[in-house]
Amino acid sequence: MDFWTSLLHSMLQTVISPTTAAFALAAIGLNIHFGYTGLMNMGQAGFMLVGAYGFGVSSVLGAGFWPALAIAIICSIIFAFILGIPTLKLRGDYLAIVTIAAAEIVRMIVKMAVLQDLTGGPTGLQGSKYRPGFTELSPLPDGTTTILGLTYVNNGPDDWWTRLVAWVLVALFILVTWALMRSPWGRVLKGIREDEDAVRSLGKSSYAYKLQALILGGVIGGFGGIIMAMPSAMQPDGMGRPLTFNLWMIVLLGGAATIFGPLLGTLIFFVVRLLVTGLAGEFIPRSILNVQQTEQLAWVLIGVALMLLVVFRPQGILGNKKELSFNV
Repeated sequence: MDFWTSLLHSMLQTVISPTTAAFALAAIGLNIHFGYTGLMNMGQAGFMLVGAYGFGVSSVLGAGFWPALAIAIICSIIFAFILGIPTLKLRGDYLAIVTIAAAEIVRMIVKMAVLQDLTGGPTGLQGSKYRPGFTELSPLPDGTTTILGLTYVNNGPDDWWTRLVAWVLVALFILVTWALMRSPWGRVLKGIREDEDAVRSLGKSSYAYKLQALILGGVIGGFGGIIMAMPSAMQPDGMGRPLTFNLWMIVLLGGAATIFGPLLGTLIFFVVRLLVTGLAGEFIPRSILNVQQTEQLAWVLIGVALMLLVVFRPQGILGNKKELSFNV
Protein backbone atom coordinates (compact mmCIF):
# COMPACT_ATOMS: atom_id res chain seq x y z
CA MET A 1 0.00 0.00 0.00
CA ASP A 2 2.90 2.34 0.69
CA PHE A 3 4.02 1.94 -2.91
CA TRP A 4 0.67 3.01 -4.35
CA THR A 5 0.42 5.94 -1.95
CA SER A 6 3.93 7.04 -2.86
CA LEU A 7 3.15 6.64 -6.57
CA LEU A 8 -0.01 8.75 -6.34
CA HIS A 9 1.93 11.35 -4.35
CA SER A 10 4.62 11.48 -7.04
CA MET A 11 1.98 11.76 -9.78
CA LEU A 12 0.36 14.72 -8.01
CA GLN A 13 3.77 16.38 -7.63
CA THR A 14 4.40 15.89 -11.34
CA VAL A 15 1.00 17.22 -12.39
CA ILE A 16 1.45 20.56 -10.58
CA SER A 17 5.19 20.99 -11.18
CA PRO A 18 6.50 24.11 -12.98
CA THR A 19 8.19 21.89 -15.57
CA THR A 20 4.83 20.37 -16.53
CA ALA A 21 3.35 23.86 -16.81
CA ALA A 22 6.31 24.97 -18.95
CA PHE A 23 5.74 22.09 -21.36
CA ALA A 24 2.04 22.94 -21.49
CA LEU A 25 2.81 26.57 -22.35
CA ALA A 26 5.25 25.59 -25.11
CA ALA A 27 2.74 23.07 -26.47
CA ILE A 28 0.00 25.75 -26.54
CA GLY A 29 2.32 27.92 -28.63
CA LEU A 30 3.16 25.02 -30.95
CA ASN A 31 -0.54 24.26 -31.31
CA ILE A 32 -1.11 27.80 -32.57
CA HIS A 33 1.69 27.27 -35.08
CA PHE A 34 0.80 23.80 -36.33
CA GLY A 35 -2.71 23.00 -35.14
CA TYR A 36 -4.41 26.23 -36.14
CA THR A 37 -2.12 27.68 -38.84
CA GLY A 38 -0.42 24.62 -40.32
CA LEU A 39 3.11 25.92 -39.71
CA MET A 40 5.70 23.14 -39.40
CA ASN A 41 7.71 24.65 -36.57
CA MET A 42 10.35 22.11 -35.57
CA GLY A 43 12.22 24.53 -33.33
CA GLN A 44 9.83 25.46 -30.52
CA ALA A 45 12.63 24.69 -28.06
CA GLY A 46 14.52 27.57 -29.70
CA PHE A 47 11.76 30.00 -28.70
CA MET A 48 11.89 28.63 -25.16
CA LEU A 49 15.66 29.08 -25.07
CA VAL A 50 15.53 32.61 -26.48
CA GLY A 51 12.84 33.65 -24.01
CA ALA A 52 14.59 32.07 -21.04
CA TYR A 53 18.01 33.52 -21.80
CA GLY A 54 16.57 36.88 -22.77
CA PHE A 55 15.08 37.04 -19.29
CA GLY A 56 18.04 35.46 -17.48
CA VAL A 57 20.85 37.44 -19.10
CA SER A 58 19.07 40.78 -18.76
CA SER A 59 18.38 40.00 -15.10
CA VAL A 60 22.04 39.18 -14.51
CA LEU A 61 22.99 42.50 -16.13
CA GLY A 62 20.86 44.36 -13.61
CA ALA A 63 17.45 44.73 -15.26
CA GLY A 64 14.45 44.43 -12.97
CA PHE A 65 11.85 41.72 -13.37
CA TRP A 66 9.48 43.61 -15.66
CA PRO A 67 12.18 45.03 -17.98
CA ALA A 68 13.73 41.54 -18.17
CA LEU A 69 10.36 40.05 -19.04
CA ALA A 70 9.84 42.67 -21.75
CA ILE A 71 13.29 41.90 -23.16
CA ALA A 72 12.43 38.18 -23.23
CA ILE A 73 9.24 38.91 -25.18
CA ILE A 74 11.11 41.18 -27.60
CA CYS A 75 13.76 38.48 -28.14
CA SER A 76 11.05 35.94 -28.97
CA ILE A 77 9.45 38.37 -31.42
CA ILE A 78 12.77 39.10 -33.13
CA PHE A 79 13.50 35.37 -33.36
CA ALA A 80 10.09 34.84 -35.00
CA PHE A 81 10.82 37.60 -37.54
CA ILE A 82 14.23 36.08 -38.33
CA LEU A 83 12.63 32.70 -38.94
CA GLY A 84 9.46 33.82 -40.63
CA ILE A 85 10.43 36.61 -43.02
CA PRO A 86 12.56 34.45 -45.36
CA THR A 87 10.43 31.28 -45.17
CA LEU A 88 6.71 31.96 -44.74
CA LYS A 89 6.20 32.70 -48.42
CA LEU A 90 7.56 29.25 -49.23
CA ARG A 91 6.12 25.79 -48.63
CA GLY A 92 5.73 24.62 -45.05
CA ASP A 93 8.63 22.17 -45.06
CA TYR A 94 11.08 25.04 -45.56
CA LEU A 95 9.95 26.47 -42.23
CA ALA A 96 10.58 23.09 -40.61
CA ILE A 97 14.15 23.03 -41.92
CA VAL A 98 14.86 26.62 -40.90
CA THR A 99 13.36 26.36 -37.42
CA ILE A 100 15.16 23.19 -36.39
CA ALA A 101 18.45 24.60 -37.69
CA ALA A 102 17.91 28.00 -36.07
CA ALA A 103 17.08 26.45 -32.70
CA GLU A 104 20.31 24.47 -32.79
CA ILE A 105 22.32 27.53 -33.87
CA VAL A 106 20.98 29.53 -30.93
CA ARG A 107 21.74 26.68 -28.53
CA MET A 108 25.32 26.43 -29.82
CA ILE A 109 25.80 30.21 -29.55
CA VAL A 110 24.64 30.17 -25.94
CA LYS A 111 27.15 27.41 -25.18
CA MET A 112 30.11 29.29 -26.66
CA ALA A 113 33.01 29.80 -24.26
CA VAL A 114 33.39 33.44 -25.33
CA LEU A 115 29.94 34.12 -23.84
CA GLN A 116 30.66 32.23 -20.62
CA ASP A 117 30.38 35.35 -18.45
CA LEU A 118 26.96 36.24 -19.88
CA THR A 119 25.23 32.92 -20.55
CA GLY A 120 27.17 30.56 -18.31
CA GLY A 121 28.29 28.54 -21.32
CA PRO A 122 27.44 24.81 -21.32
CA THR A 123 26.61 24.84 -17.60
CA GLY A 124 24.01 27.59 -18.01
CA LEU A 125 22.80 30.14 -15.47
CA GLN A 126 21.93 29.33 -11.89
CA GLY A 127 18.51 30.43 -10.71
CA SER A 128 20.00 32.45 -7.86
CA LYS A 129 21.28 34.94 -10.46
CA TYR A 130 17.93 35.79 -12.08
CA ARG A 131 15.24 34.59 -9.68
CA PRO A 132 15.32 37.27 -6.88
CA GLY A 133 13.26 39.81 -8.85
CA PHE A 134 10.57 37.19 -9.43
CA THR A 135 10.52 36.10 -5.77
CA GLU A 136 10.18 39.71 -4.61
CA LEU A 137 6.81 39.92 -6.39
CA SER A 138 5.36 37.10 -4.30
CA PRO A 139 2.48 38.10 -1.98
CA LEU A 140 2.85 34.81 -0.12
CA PRO A 141 4.29 34.89 3.41
CA ASP A 142 7.60 33.21 4.10
CA GLY A 143 7.48 29.66 5.42
CA THR A 144 6.01 26.41 4.13
CA THR A 145 2.48 25.37 3.16
CA THR A 146 0.95 21.92 2.80
CA ILE A 147 -1.81 21.39 0.23
CA LEU A 148 -3.20 17.94 -0.61
CA GLY A 149 -0.31 16.35 1.24
CA LEU A 150 2.31 18.30 -0.73
CA THR A 151 4.63 20.54 1.25
CA TYR A 152 6.74 23.27 -0.36
CA VAL A 153 8.20 26.56 0.76
CA ASN A 154 6.06 29.53 -0.25
CA ASN A 155 8.99 31.44 -1.73
CA GLY A 156 12.22 29.86 -2.85
CA PRO A 157 13.89 27.73 -5.51
CA ASP A 158 11.10 25.12 -5.55
CA ASP A 159 8.03 26.85 -4.20
CA TRP A 160 4.30 27.44 -4.34
CA TRP A 161 4.76 30.92 -5.85
CA THR A 162 6.35 29.52 -9.02
CA ARG A 163 3.65 26.86 -9.31
CA LEU A 164 0.90 29.43 -8.86
CA VAL A 165 2.28 31.78 -11.51
CA ALA A 166 3.02 28.89 -13.91
CA TRP A 167 -0.48 27.46 -13.87
CA VAL A 168 -2.13 30.89 -13.96
CA LEU A 169 -0.16 31.51 -17.16
CA VAL A 170 -1.33 28.17 -18.58
CA ALA A 171 -4.96 29.08 -17.82
CA LEU A 172 -4.47 32.59 -19.23
CA PHE A 173 -3.00 31.43 -22.54
CA ILE A 174 -5.64 28.72 -22.92
CA LEU A 175 -8.27 31.45 -22.51
CA VAL A 176 -6.43 33.71 -24.97
CA THR A 177 -6.22 30.90 -27.51
CA TRP A 178 -9.91 30.10 -27.11
CA ALA A 179 -10.87 33.75 -27.62
CA LEU A 180 -8.58 34.29 -30.61
CA MET A 181 -9.62 31.15 -32.43
CA ARG A 182 -13.29 32.14 -32.14
CA SER A 183 -12.48 35.58 -33.61
CA PRO A 184 -12.26 36.50 -37.31
CA TRP A 185 -8.45 36.44 -36.95
CA GLY A 186 -8.53 32.84 -35.79
CA ARG A 187 -10.89 31.82 -38.57
CA VAL A 188 -8.44 33.25 -41.10
CA LEU A 189 -5.67 31.13 -39.56
CA LYS A 190 -7.79 28.01 -39.95
CA GLY A 191 -8.52 29.01 -43.53
CA ILE A 192 -4.79 29.34 -44.23
CA ARG A 193 -4.23 25.89 -42.77
CA GLU A 194 -6.92 24.34 -44.95
CA ASP A 195 -6.60 26.30 -48.22
CA GLU A 196 -4.15 29.19 -48.39
CA ASP A 197 -5.06 30.03 -52.00
CA ALA A 198 -8.70 30.51 -51.04
CA VAL A 199 -7.67 32.92 -48.29
CA ARG A 200 -5.56 34.90 -50.74
CA SER A 201 -8.48 35.07 -53.15
CA LEU A 202 -10.48 36.83 -50.42
CA GLY A 203 -7.87 39.58 -50.24
CA LYS A 204 -6.22 38.41 -47.03
CA SER A 205 -2.44 38.43 -46.67
CA SER A 206 -1.66 34.87 -45.63
CA TYR A 207 1.98 35.87 -45.12
CA ALA A 208 1.07 38.52 -42.53
CA TYR A 209 -1.29 36.20 -40.68
CA LYS A 210 1.24 33.37 -40.59
CA LEU A 211 3.90 35.74 -39.26
CA GLN A 212 1.52 36.94 -36.56
CA ALA A 213 0.76 33.34 -35.57
CA LEU A 214 4.47 32.51 -35.49
CA ILE A 215 5.12 35.49 -33.22
CA LEU A 216 2.23 34.69 -30.86
CA GLY A 217 3.12 31.01 -30.51
CA GLY A 218 6.79 31.89 -30.12
CA VAL A 219 6.11 34.38 -27.32
CA ILE A 220 4.04 31.77 -25.47
CA GLY A 221 6.93 29.34 -25.94
CA GLY A 222 9.27 31.99 -24.50
CA PHE A 223 7.11 32.17 -21.37
CA GLY A 224 7.40 28.39 -21.18
CA GLY A 225 11.19 28.66 -21.24
CA ILE A 226 11.18 31.20 -18.42
CA ILE A 227 8.92 29.04 -16.24
CA MET A 228 11.02 25.97 -17.00
CA ALA A 229 14.14 27.76 -15.76
CA MET A 230 12.62 29.30 -12.62
CA PRO A 231 12.88 26.39 -10.14
CA SER A 232 16.61 25.76 -10.47
CA ALA A 233 18.61 26.83 -13.53
CA MET A 234 18.54 27.35 -17.29
CA GLN A 235 20.75 25.04 -19.34
CA PRO A 236 21.05 25.16 -23.13
CA ASP A 237 21.13 21.39 -23.57
CA GLY A 238 17.82 21.14 -21.72
CA MET A 239 16.19 23.08 -24.58
CA GLY A 240 17.42 21.14 -27.59
CA ARG A 241 15.91 18.92 -30.27
CA PRO A 242 14.52 16.28 -27.87
CA LEU A 243 12.39 18.93 -26.19
CA THR A 244 10.83 19.99 -29.49
CA PHE A 245 10.10 16.37 -30.41
CA ASN A 246 8.45 15.85 -27.01
CA LEU A 247 6.29 18.92 -27.61
CA TRP A 248 5.17 17.55 -30.96
CA MET A 249 4.32 14.27 -29.24
CA ILE A 250 2.26 16.17 -26.66
CA VAL A 251 0.32 18.15 -29.28
CA LEU A 252 -0.44 15.08 -31.38
CA LEU A 253 -1.39 13.08 -28.31
CA GLY A 254 -3.81 15.61 -26.88
CA GLY A 255 -5.13 16.69 -30.25
CA ALA A 256 -3.94 19.41 -32.62
CA ALA A 257 -6.26 22.37 -33.20
CA THR A 258 -8.01 21.85 -29.85
CA ILE A 259 -8.04 24.23 -26.92
CA PHE A 260 -7.31 21.72 -24.16
CA GLY A 261 -5.33 19.21 -26.25
CA PRO A 262 -1.88 20.61 -25.32
CA LEU A 263 -2.77 20.56 -21.61
CA LEU A 264 -4.18 17.04 -21.70
CA GLY A 265 -1.27 15.78 -23.79
CA THR A 266 1.23 17.29 -21.35
CA LEU A 267 -0.39 15.71 -18.30
CA ILE A 268 -0.65 12.29 -19.96
CA PHE A 269 2.93 12.51 -21.20
CA PHE A 270 4.39 13.13 -17.75
CA VAL A 271 2.04 10.87 -15.80
CA VAL A 272 2.50 7.90 -18.13
CA ARG A 273 6.29 8.21 -17.95
CA LEU A 274 6.15 8.30 -14.17
CA LEU A 275 3.64 5.44 -14.03
CA VAL A 276 5.69 3.17 -16.29
CA THR A 277 8.97 3.83 -14.50
CA GLY A 278 7.32 3.44 -11.09
CA LEU A 279 5.58 0.17 -11.89
CA ALA A 280 8.61 -1.28 -13.68
CA GLY A 281 10.89 -0.31 -10.81
CA GLU A 282 8.60 -1.96 -8.28
CA PHE A 283 7.61 -5.17 -10.04
CA ILE A 284 10.48 -5.93 -12.45
CA PRO A 285 13.69 -7.18 -10.80
CA ARG A 286 16.82 -5.05 -11.21
CA SER A 287 18.53 -8.07 -12.75
CA ILE A 288 16.15 -7.74 -15.71
CA LEU A 289 15.75 -3.96 -15.95
CA ASN A 290 17.93 -1.42 -14.19
CA VAL A 291 16.91 2.18 -13.59
CA GLN A 292 18.29 3.46 -16.90
CA GLN A 293 16.64 0.65 -18.85
CA THR A 294 13.34 1.34 -17.09
CA GLU A 295 13.47 4.95 -18.26
CA GLN A 296 14.20 3.76 -21.79
CA LEU A 297 11.26 1.35 -21.58
CA ALA A 298 8.99 4.26 -20.69
CA TRP A 299 10.09 6.11 -23.83
CA VAL A 300 9.57 3.00 -25.94
CA LEU A 301 6.03 2.49 -24.65
CA ILE A 302 5.18 6.17 -25.13
CA GLY A 303 6.49 5.95 -28.71
CA VAL A 304 4.46 2.80 -29.41
CA ALA A 305 1.35 4.43 -27.93
CA LEU A 306 1.85 7.48 -30.14
CA MET A 307 2.25 5.27 -33.23
CA LEU A 308 -0.99 3.45 -32.41
CA LEU A 309 -2.71 6.77 -31.81
CA VAL A 310 -1.58 8.16 -35.15
CA VAL A 311 -2.78 5.00 -36.93
CA PHE A 312 -6.13 4.55 -35.20
CA ARG A 313 -6.96 8.09 -34.02
CA PRO A 314 -4.77 10.56 -35.91
CA GLN A 315 -6.73 13.54 -34.60
CA GLY A 316 -5.53 12.82 -31.05
CA ILE A 317 -7.60 12.27 -27.94
CA LEU A 318 -9.61 15.51 -28.11
CA GLY A 319 -9.18 16.20 -31.83
CA ASN A 320 -11.70 16.30 -34.64
CA LYS A 321 -10.95 14.76 -38.03
CA LYS A 322 -12.45 17.82 -39.69
CA GLU A 323 -9.52 19.80 -38.23
CA LEU A 324 -6.92 17.64 -39.99
CA SER A 325 -6.76 19.33 -43.36
CA PHE A 326 -3.34 20.96 -43.59
CA ASN A 327 -2.05 23.00 -46.52
CA VAL A 328 1.69 22.35 -46.00
